[in-house]
Amino acid sequence: MKSTTVRTQGRVAGSFGLDGVRQRAEMDRKVKFTALLHHITATLLRESYYQLRKDAAAGVDDETWREYYVGHWDRIENLRERIHTGSYRAQPSRRAYIDKEDGSQRPLGIAALEDKIVQQAVRKVLNRIYEVDFLSFSYGFSFSNLGNTLLFQLFYYDFSL
Repeated sequence: MKSTTVRTQGRVAGSFGLDGVRQRAEMDRKVKFTALLHHITATLLRESYYQLRKDAAAGVDDETWREYYVGHWDRIENLRERIHTGSYRAQPSRRAYIDKEDGSQRPLGIAALEDKIVQQAVRKVLNRIYEVDFLSFSYGFSFSNLGNTLLFQLFYYDFSL
């Protein structure tokens, strides 16, 4: 059975996985993470792929989630290999504009499916670091503190001091 800790260059035991990243961020909020690429694994990429919307329109590469699903185990392993060898390059996004009610337009970038997978995986790694910095009353883009929790607390908060 493989150990969950390894010896790092600093001769201090470090944990594998995203839980280890979060633990390190909790222990020392000023730590600088300089090596996170090894956390982008085929498993993480696969999880990220599964979390994408299956009914979303095709990206700039004209590939849908369901089309990518055919042979996706091999394709995701290939994607992981390209990321780790430095040969992965994100495709340029296509710019589209959505009309707003006030007559202005909102720009929208349409990414390739593999780019969405990589973005989702990187987001998951970085969230493990930055979630530690969110305060319990922070409701901005914190995954663990959703807007519904804020509404609940506002509804039940006693404003009489």
